[in-house]
Formats: sequence, structure tokens, C-alpha cells
Amino acid sequence: MIPFLATIGFLAAVFFVTRTFIVVSERENVVKERVGKFQGVLQPGFHFMVPLLDRAAYRQEMREQAIDVPPQMCITKDNIQVEVDGIVYIKVGDAKDASYNIADYRVAAINLAQTTMRSEIGKLNLDETFSEREKMNVSIVREIDKASDPWGIKVLRYEIKGITPSPRVIETMEKQMEAERHKRAQVTISTGNKDAKIAVSEGERIEAVNLSEGERQKRINEATGRAAEIRSIADANAKALALVAEAIRAPGGESAVRMQLAEQYLVELGRILEHADVSVVPAQIAQVKAFFEGMTKVQGAMGATSPTVPQPQRRG
Repeated sequence: MIPFLATIGFLAAVFFVTRTFIVVSERENVVKERVGKFQGVLQPGFHFMVPLLDRAAYRQEMREQAIDVPPQMCITKDNIQVEVDGIVYIKVGDAKDASYNIADYRVAAINLAQTTMRSEIGKLNLDETFSEREKMNVSIVREIDKASDPWGIKVLRYEIKGITPSPRVIETMEKQMEAERHKRAQVTISTGNKDAKIAVSEGERIEAVNLSEGERQKRINEATGRAAEIRSIADANAKALALVAEAIRAPGGESAVRMQLAEQYLVELGRILEHADVSVVPAQIAQVKAFFEGMTKVQGAMGATSPTVPQPQRRG
């Protein structure tokens, strides 16, 4: 009898201790109820409980949680089916709301993420779903966080893990990508050919400009040389004429000039007669004596009509 009572007493003591004291770990909060009603939220530490009246109704994880969102079929704005999955990161902010305002906030967060993801995918074309992934992540986080605020949880971020079109769409996309690559290659080749032609034409233009510039400079140099030559000849002729004039003005110079003209006349006449088939000569050339007498008379007449060159007077 005594051992039985001792056992009963020991069990009662253990029950009393376990129901009287509770230890809450650092990573969780405990929702306390008294007689079925919310009494408070127990923070990490050692707490006293009234046996048979108080109980730990809920234990909520306070660390950040990563929840996988299962793949689902979505339809884009251009009516293309894609399979999308993701992962949502949440954290309990209020243990009371997470315990009483929603039955299972994890399942609710998954369903809300899928619904929001379908809505966001439907706003974009297929090409935009790949390029606007970061924008979709931000929009999904904003919508989930707004809807889950009464549940006492905070949505930290959302990441789309994969967007997979149907096999037929993938095949079509591959063909489009191949065509685009071919197009870019053709554009690159044509651009290279155009640049090469531009470079060649530019080189030809520069060469033509250089040739024309060289030709212009050559003509300038030739013209300058001819001008210098003409000036030299003109200067020489001027000097020669000046010397002739000076000689004419000298005593007996005019007679010498007449004699030289007569000699040149005879030389030219002889050259004409030498190369001509038919000789036409003045009538008086038949008599050489008369010709020379005539020349002497002409010389005397020209000397008589010429002005007398004044002679310088000697000073005694």
C-alpha cells in the first residue's frame, strides 16, 4: 500500500512540476491559454503556469522560413501556357495572429503565392516573363505581404525558380533563336562589307585628292617655272634691246644696223631659194651689180635721212 501511494505521489509531483513551469526556447514564442481563453504570449525564458488552468496552446517558429511553391500552369498575356514554380520566404511577426487568425499560415502562404503568381504572369507576354522576372518577384511579394498582414506573418521575398514553356513552345523558341542568330550573322557580314566598301571608297577619295593636289602643285610649279623663264627671257630681251638702242645711239651705229639688216635679208632669201622648187626673185636680182648698187644707194639714202648723232665736244 505504501509503495503504491509513493508512486502516486511521485507521479502527482511530476505532473505538478511539468504543469507549473515551462521553458520557451530562443527561436519560438508560446501562446498561453487559461481555461480556453487567450492569456498571453510567452517569450523565450522560464515561465510559471497554473496547473489544470493554464496550457501552452500554440508554439510558433519565429525564425525565417523558406517554403517551396509547387509548380503550376499559368497562361501568359499572349495565351501561352508555362509552368512556373518558386520559393517564398516568410517570418512570423505576431504569434497571436498566426495562431488565431489563420488555420495554417504556411498552406495559406503557398496558395496566395500561386494565385498572385498566376495573376502576374497573365499581365505579361512570354518574352517579358523572362526579362521581367525581378519585377514579378517584387510585385508578388507586395501582394502576398498585403494579403497576409492579418495573419501575423511577414513576407520577406519571393523568388521564381523556373519558367518552363510547353515542348512545342520551346521548339518554336529554338527556331526563332536560330533565325535571330542567322539574322544577326547576316547583319554583321553586311555591316562588315559596308564598312570595307566605305573604307575602300574613302581610301580612293583620299588618293584622288592627293593626286589632284599633286597635279595642282605640279601645274603651279610648272607655271611658276614658265613665268620665271618668261621673265628671264624678257629681261634678256630688254637688256639686248637696251644694248641695241645704245649701239644705235653711238656714232656709226645706225649704219651698222642697216648693214646687218641687209645681211639678214640676203641670208633669209638664200635659204628660201635653196628649198623652193620654183624661184621667184625680184627682177633686178638678175644683175648682181645693179642689185648691190641699189643696196648701196639705199644705204646712202637711209644715211642721209637719219638724224645726226651729236658728238661730245672736247674741252681745251
